Amino acid sequence: MTYDPLSANPLAGNPLKTRADVEKAAHDVFNPLLPFFSEGRARVRLSAAAAHFDRIAADVEGFARPLWGLAPLAAGGGRFDHWALYREGLANGMDPEHPEYWGEVSSTDQRMVEMAAIGFTLKMVPHLTWEPLPERAKTNIAAYLKHIRRFDYADNNWKFFRILVDMGLEEVGVDFDRSLTERYLEELDGFYLGDGWYRDGNVRRIDHYIPFAMHFYGLIYARIAKGEDARAARYGERAAQFALDIRHWYDEDGGALAFGRSLTYRFACAGIWGALAFADLEALPWGEIKGQYLRHLRWWARHPIADRDGVLSVGYAYPNLLMSENYNSAGSPYWAMKAFLPLALPEGHPFWQAEETPAVTSKKPVPLRHPGMVMMHTPGNVVALSSGQQNYQMRFGAEKYAKFVYSSRYGFSVENDERAYRSACFDGMIGFSDDGRHYRVRESNEAALIAGDSLYGRWKPWHDVTVETWLVPANPWHVRVHRIETPRSLHATEGGFAIARADFDADTCKDSAGSALARSATDLSVVLDLTEGTKRAGRAHRAQPNTNLIAAKTIVPQLAGEIPPGTTVLITAAMALPAGGEADAALNSPPQPPDLARLEALFAQEAIEVSAMKVAERF
Repeated sequence: MTYDPLSANPLAGNPLKTRADVEKAAHDVFNPLLPFFSEGRARVRLSAAAAHFDRIAADVEGFARPLWGLAPLAAGGGRFDHWALYREGLANGMDPEHPEYWGEVSSTDQRMVEMAAIGFTLKMVPHLTWEPLPERAKTNIAAYLKHIRRFDYADNNWKFFRILVDMGLEEVGVDFDRSLTERYLEELDGFYLGDGWYRDGNVRRIDHYIPFAMHFYGLIYARIAKGEDARAARYGERAAQFALDIRHWYDEDGGALAFGRSLTYRFACAGIWGALAFADLEALPWGEIKGQYLRHLRWWARHPIADRDGVLSVGYAYPNLLMSENYNSAGSPYWAMKAFLPLALPEGHPFWQAEETPAVTSKKPVPLRHPGMVMMHTPGNVVALSSGQQNYQMRFGAEKYAKFVYSSRYGFSVENDERAYRSACFDGMIGFSDDGRHYRVRESNEAALIAGDSLYGRWKPWHDVTVETWLVPANPWHVRVHRIETPRSLHATEGGFAIARADFDADTCKDSAGSALARSATDLSVVLDLTEGTKRAGRAHRAQPNTNLIAAKTIVPQLAGEIPPGTTVLITAAMALPAGGEADAALNSPPQPPDLARLEALFAQEAIEVSAMKVAERF
């Protein structure tokens, strides 16, 4: 029998159209975990693979993260047959005398993250978790949570975790030092940038943590916190502004922009839409919010995101440890259960009663100043031209934050060998080598600007090499202009979008001077050299397996050539579309190269600073 990897997906086959469908999905995602609960029910171990934190903390992840979906399920009247299991696990995990004790905290610790789900659960369903427990268990749980909240949390979205623990303690009548709560609420406000956008902590990092963490927790707080009307109203106002922008991170088929860290949390990206519903905030028409929410869940139902036993894998559209973070354990993907927050709402809520409406897309580019992006909607895809972000803290930070372009349909690729220049992907990126073996790419910017619907970045692959890059939308194409100043000869390779590659190379590829094209049964990807004069060599590059987030095997059209000492200008056009007439029409109508002098004049007159350094100085 041939194994069908999609058959293990717990969402596969679910139409995901109604509240009942979503309730079934919550059960189907959770149930494969049941065989992996420990004897004392306090730990869930799913794999021998490790994260940077200790093994017990990883087991606590597996135990706690499903509660993000199970608590709303029960709060909304849904049946869940395993609350006794969770009560036993909570009692044993926080009992210092039990063999499955979770261990003490003495500084910033992964357990702080997971206790947020427990605080949220105590707040939402105390009658199922807290009230049936014996007094000794209650005493232990209260002591554990009060102890853990005293330590400093990471300087980012983690600060909300103390808030959520405190909401749970308050609900069950446990006294605690509320000054610590207020301090973190004030510090979280310090991350606010404006227009609904936050940064995630102590660097200018603006990724999916803004919708599925900062706003998600803020909207939970707005709905269920006690006595905080002014702050709750502020969270709602910010989220309403944010919704107008973040809808452009989702394509018409439900795919989310693949960008940044922690993408293994998968349909947690539906969290922002579910949180708007939970907070009873009609930031967009209910039909649009519901459409964004359900289309996103359906997108994930079409991808092999689980192992053979139905357990969600580490990876994105398929199991893939290569793209993971050092803090991803086997239990990490279950933050996806955040998507089930609107199950707390009754069937009669306007969110569930609304008729789905299509995604709001725009033929014109949509500039988003705070993340330093220009969004383009193309068929079945949303493309982000990107500049202005930085991240040195995450594995593959350059690939996750510093490429020129990101996509919902084609994802992005991470490199698997920094000593193999000729086999690198370089999708959405230009790579330079001075020895034919090692290479450098953009990691951050010295300066980043947005003017109208175009972007600019100045960056240094080496201390003595400067690259200025302009990104210009030409939907469905985009154009990149690079001005390179180098004192020595370099070799450069620049890539377009990576598309899925069939076995036995059963795809059409065309290489020539100045262009490269890859055509599969489903997609077309092309890159053109618009530079005046000698053209770079085209290559349809068969990338290394498991480098791309969406497809395990890909082809990346590339342009490659020598860069002499001095100043060189390169102009590149790239485009990818679903195969068909629209793709062929676009292929026959490539964009014209932009006038560099006009671009420079535009940025001299209208540019807005979006660089990491300038923003960081504001705080």
